[in-house]
Amino acid sequence: MTRLASATEAAHAGLQIRRLGEIAYRDAFELQEELRDRHLAGRGRDTVLLLEHPDVITFGRGAEAGTALLSEAGLRAQGYDVHRVNRGGDVTYHGPGQLVGYPILDLKRHGRDVHLYLRTLEQALIACLARFEIAALCRPGFAGVWLDERHKIASIGVGVRRWVTLHGFALNVNCDLSRFAPIIPCGLEGVEMVSMESVIGVEVALEPVLRATAEELEKVFA
Repeated sequence: MTRLASATEAAHAGLQIRRLGEIAYRDAFELQEELRDRHLAGRGRDTVLLLEHPDVITFGRGAEAGTALLSEAGLRAQGYDVHRVNRGGDVTYHGPGQLVGYPILDLKRHGRDVHLYLRTLEQALIACLARFEIAALCRPGFAGVWLDERHKIASIGVGVRRWVTLHGFALNVNCDLSRFAPIIPCGLEGVEMVSMESVIGVEVALEPVLRATAEELEKVFA
């Protein structure tokens, strides 16, 4: 935990942005829980963790049999860490080149509305993508950020306890899209995951996307 505590931090008008670099899924989850517990004890500060994970597949509360095409042992044999977690949604993949954001927010300060929170996350990511000339949209009834009904560029899955949030979003920047192959992302047949790099057709560095995302989140949550 010492390494986590030394991560670069920047406070934006009341919202703390913590940049953790590449970090194991379990370590990031433990930090989320620590920050959530501070909120529940009345000592918390709204924080967003921005990071990358080594290859990991996570199953949310809505995960159904068949959305992973390999067993957990088979996934691990292919180099994936595997976790079952207390977020909404089905199965998803995280890996290098994907910007993952975990907001730990007290929704009592942000409308006490989980659906509004989800839509706000989506709009912040859409605004970020627009800065890179990528036109993205929301799909009614489907969480995440899309280019159209078939192509998805960012996934969202959250957990909320006593109005404090956990988990968050994953924006595909320049990740290896073939690493989604062993799953049906979010349990949606026929959906193709895309990245900013695959859409634009040129190299996209993570750093400017991280900065833009932090700025858009600050606008809506500070």
